[in-house]
Amino acid sequence: MSKPLIVIPARMASKRFPGKPLAEIAGVSMIRRTAQIAAKLSTADYVVATDHADIAAHCRQFDLPVVMTDADLPSGSDRALAAANIFNPDANVILNLQGDAPFTDPAHVDAMMVRLVEGDVDIATPAIQLDWKALDELRDAKKTTPFSGTTVIETHGRAVWFSKNIIPAIRKEQSLRGTDTHSPVLRHVGLYGFTRNALERFTQLPQSHFEKLEGLEQLRALENGLSIAIVKVAPPQISSPGIDTQEDLMRAEALIEAYGDPFFS
Repeated sequence: MSKPLIVIPARMASKRFPGKPLAEIAGVSMIRRTAQIAAKLSTADYVVATDHADIAAHCRQFDLPVVMTDADLPSGSDRALAAANIFNPDANVILNLQGDAPFTDPAHVDAMMVRLVEGDVDIATPAIQLDWKALDELRDAKKTTPFSGTTVIETHGRAVWFSKNIIPAIRKEQSLRGTDTHSPVLRHVGLYGFTRNALERFTQLPQSHFEKLEGLEQLRALENGLSIAIVKVAPPQISSPGIDTQEDLMRAEALIEAYGDPFFS
C-alpha cells in the first residue's frame, strides 16, 4: 500500500508578501522549515508543489522533493491534487501542509494522517480545545481582526460547522469557568487531509453559498455532504498562524528567540 503523501503548496506570487516561500526566518527559508516538518514523519512521503522555477531550484539545492504545477490553479487543494497526480498517483491519502506554516507541530499532521488511514471519513483536520485564557485572547483579537481565527463545532468526532465567529455561544459561562479548566470552544488548525476520492470530488465542486459568506472552503465540503473528522490536538510549543506579511515574519523570529528554533531540534 502506498504511503500517505504530504503536499506542501508554495506559490511565489502573494499580494501581501511576494516571494515568501524563499524568505528567510532566522537564516532558514520558510519552505525549508515547512518541508522539515513533513520530513520528520517517516510514515508519509512528501513533496513541495510550486509554480515558480526559483522555488523549485531552491528545493533541489537542499534535496527537497519538488514538482512544478500550473500557476493558474485556483487553490492549495487543487495544487495538492495536481502534485499528487505527478509525484505519486497511487497515494490514497493526501495531506495539504501550507508552505507558509513553518511552525506546524508534526504531531498535528501525524494525528490527522492516522485518522484518515482509518478509512471511515472523507477529510480530517485538527482543532485545539481552548482554555479560558486562550478564549479570552481570541475574543480580544477579534475586536481588531474579526476574520482571523476559525472555530468549529463537532459532535462524535465529526465537524458540524466552522465559522469565523466564535461558536458555540456560551450561556452560563461564569458557572462553566468555575467547573472546567477548558472552554467548549474548539479553534480550528488550518491543516487538511483528504482521501484521494474526496479530494478529487472536492476540487470539482463549485464554491458554495456559506463558503463565500464565511471565506472558509471547508464549508463547501460540509454543504455537499462530505464528512470531516475533527482530531483534537494539544497546543503547539510555538503558536503562530501562517506567515502572510513581513510583520508576521518578524514576529516569527521573535518567537524563535523566545522559545528556541524547532528547525535545529
